[in-house]
Amino acid sequence: MSGKAKAGVWVTVLAVLGIIVGCVIWYFNTASGERALKTMRSNNSGGLERIVKVYSDSGELIQTYEGKIDVQDTEYGNKVLFDLNGKRVVIYNATVITEEK
Repeated sequence: MSGKAKAGVWVTVLAVLGIIVGCVIWYFNTASGERALKTMRSNNSGGLERIVKVYSDSGELIQTYEGKIDVQDTEYGNKVLFDLNGKRVVIYNATVITEEK
């Protein structure tokens, strides 16, 4: 391969890398990307500082939890589970409001 051909390959590789890096930077500056970053941080650090409030069907506050909480819900929405202080908390059939501190 001649020197010009090698230079052309490097220019192409650098251009592709530049495009990829640009797309990644753009994505993580969108709202969707910021949520994805927050989810990764929560998964890797054991949760985020949150307040979780559990309400009955009649709207009465049943319990409030505070601390570093990683919340996992189900696709059906009838169960929420999270870990708090090394203990697993599972909530069935209640309204759960999770607020980040």
